[in-house]
Amino acid sequence: MNRIINFGAGPAMLPTSVMEKAQQEFLNYKNMGASVIEISHRSPEFEDIINHCDSMLRTLAEVPDNYKILYVHGGAQMQFSAVPLNLINYRPARKASFVLTGNWAVKASKETARYGNSINVASSEGSNFDRIPDWNTDALDQESSYAYITSNNTLYGTRWHNFPDTGDVPLVADMTSEFLSRKIDVSQFGVIFAGLQKNLGPAGLALVIIREDLLDHALAETPMLLNYKVYDEQHSLANTNNTFAIYMMSLVLDWLKEQGGVEGIEKSNNLKAAHVYDFIDKSDFFSGTAHPDHRSIMNVTFNLADNDLLGKFLEDALRSDLYALKGHRAVGGARASIYNAMPMTGCEALVNFMDEFERTKG
Repeated sequence: MNRIINFGAGPAMLPTSVMEKAQQEFLNYKNMGASVIEISHRSPEFEDIINHCDSMLRTLAEVPDNYKILYVHGGAQMQFSAVPLNLINYRPARKASFVLTGNWAVKASKETARYGNSINVASSEGSNFDRIPDWNTDALDQESSYAYITSNNTLYGTRWHNFPDTGDVPLVADMTSEFLSRKIDVSQFGVIFAGLQKNLGPAGLALVIIREDLLDHALAETPMLLNYKVYDEQHSLANTNNTFAIYMMSLVLDWLKEQGGVEGIEKSNNLKAAHVYDFIDKSDFFSGTAHPDHRSIMNVTFNLADNDLLGKFLEDALRSDLYALKGHRAVGGARASIYNAMPMTGCEALVNFMDEFERTKG
């Protein structure tokens, strides 16, 4: 079977070996005579799976003991509601401070305004979110219940290379498109959340890592299945969770360990991104859209010198088995998402195609 090279922003490609293992086990998990999607979420077999995820995440991400790991319904955008419902009441002023670096941060800020005071303290919208804005954290309102960032921006191809020090104000980070792609210090954050569909597994579930002192501040009107404390107290099993997504995540985490863990995958990711960016920077036909000092390692955004050729570029790319290179409608141009599962050979195939396209069409 000929498989495409999937540059889609999400749901994104998964490691082939992970899908092969899932395929092998699909009808007969652990010789049970049943599929993993058929067994109870309260069975000992599934308990082993979720415990394994807990253990692997603590090891791979170096999650401190005073942080809780939750598996929350609905994906990352659901956390745009869950975060303020759980945290806006952390301090009496019910304020949250946002750094706007793209559409997802804007949406999260607007959603927070439904539950408290959403303050936008910095933004790069004036340059079409092509960079991380300057932000003087000394001016951060200390009455804020939390400060909020999106660590990597899939639409615009930017990321925070260094995270802000927010002192006693908990820092919340949407890390959907980069969690476990580079080493971070979890203790810098009050909350980290990530939808699975980029680097962790299939869509439909979010991973939430929360410092335990932040668990007991939910608004009274918080629905039970958006209350982080409920997830913690019942090991994310207050109702039937997305068992298949958790199972797939467990396989992805095993695969990541085989790649040398986060340290190993970070080296690989840096090499992949450098290969694509180096070509773009030397090209007279392609140009990057993100400021060079703020470029994402996961999402490479670029334009063609002649935008009228974009359609032809995308058509020819698809014929060459290079899938989903169209940029987001908010940015235009092209985008190559090169998450953990993307091999170097995929980036090499992309650069070879771009080189040939420039020579023959540019």
